Amino acid sequence: MDLTFECPNCKQEMVVDSAGAGSDVECPGCGAVVKVPTPDLANIHPMNPIASSAAAREHRHYSVPMHDAPTEVLIEKALPPLEVAAKDTDKKIRIKTIRHTDCIEVGHDRFDDRVTEVLGRIGHENIISINTLNYTHMDIATRQLMTDFGIMIVYKG
Repeated sequence: MDLTFECPNCKQEMVVDSAGAGSDVECPGCGAVVKVPTPDLANIHPMNPIASSAAAREHRHYSVPMHDAPTEVLIEKALPPLEVAAKDTDKKIRIKTIRHTDCIEVGHDRFDDRVTEVLGRIGHENIISINTLNYTHMDIATRQLMTDFGIMIVYKG
């Protein structure tokens, strides 16, 4: 069992095995010779072996950085939720989904034209978000599942 006591000169905490009770030891803090007290109930402090390890006793001193100028903002304020955006006006939130498969006509891909037309009708000031999406559909000719893409437009209207 370990004995824990303080140096009477510098108040350095010292831990000595109980077998060393009554002997003289040198204080690592001030170098004074200190007599190890005899074990009695007031001086015996059972210790956790992990807490008494060198890693647990390592003292770390941290400093707070000081700046002359205001610091930069590292976290931006989050955008308001869609419910709040909708309450700002009397318009309701609407969703328009455009699938790529629906825009193919006789071998011509009209997806970009269709998206441009819909965005022109909505107006850029009413658009809340535009999200891409992937979906799977059954191809009628080959009877296979095909993966395709599209967009989902959330807007006020």
